[in-house]
Amino acid sequence: MTAQPAEEAIRRATAADAPVLATLEREARAALVDARGGAALLAELPAHGDWLPALSDPARVVLVATYDDVVVGYLELVLPVGGGAGLVRQVHVHPEARELGFGDGLLAAAIDAIRDAGGTVVESWALPGDRDTKNLFERAHVTARKIIVSRAIPPLATDD
Repeated sequence: MTAQPAEEAIRRATAADAPVLATLEREARAALVDARGGAALLAELPAHGDWLPALSDPARVVLVATYDDVVVGYLELVLPVGGGAGLVRQVHVHPEARELGFGDGLLAAAIDAIRDAGGTVVESWALPGDRDTKNLFERAHVTARKIIVSRAIPPLATDD
């Protein structure tokens, strides 16, 4: 008897995926804590925690990558309004499932969803030094068009 090859798929997330999406989101956010620019992004991008509202929001598409029906990654897309840009709000693939094409598949499906919604542009972000994310976007010909720079300004010292 021969073993069946593993089945890989990209599909829309369902309510049944909400618990694994929450787990993967916690994993993704934990990886950002020590990343350059990660603290600022975490402050700007609140966690869903409960994914059910995002899954039922008609302005969003949540996709999952599966390997033998096990969810190994996800992508959250905010659909374009009036033919504009779709925003990839989050994309994450479990570290043990990376370099197998799941990120590429998620991004390709997101681009299709943007096109189907009448959009003409895909946008997202990558943190400084996050070569894996930059490579993912560059493989899909998504390139930087602006770089946001910032610096925290400490308060003036007071004489007490």
